[in-house]
Amino acid sequence: MSGNVYIYILVMALVTYLVRMLPLTLIRRTIKSNFLRSFLHYVPYVTLSVMTFPAILSATSSPWSGLAGFITALVLSYKGKGLILVSLTACAVVFILELALV
Repeated sequence: MSGNVYIYILVMALVTYLVRMLPLTLIRRTIKSNFLRSFLHYVPYVTLSVMTFPAILSATSSPWSGLAGFITALVLSYKGKGLILVSLTACAVVFILELALV
C-alpha cells in the first residue's frame, strides 16, 4: 500500500509540472487575441471565487449566516470600503446571526 502512495505523488507532481511548464514552452510569442488575453486575465479570479464561495456557505453552522456575511462583504466592497472593514463587518454579521440562530 505504501509503495502506491509514492507512485500517486509522482504522477501528481508530473501532471502539475506539465500543466505549468507546457504553456511556457509552447507559447513563446505574445498572445494577440483580445478574447484569449481577457480570458487568461480573469482565470485566477474565477478560480479563487469558485473555490471560496462553497467554503463560505459551509464554514458556519447555518448556510444562511454564511450567505448574509457574503452579501454584507459584497455590498461593502462594491461601495469601495477597505479590506479590514469589509472582513470585520462580514465576520460580525456572521457572529451575530450565529448567536441569534442558536
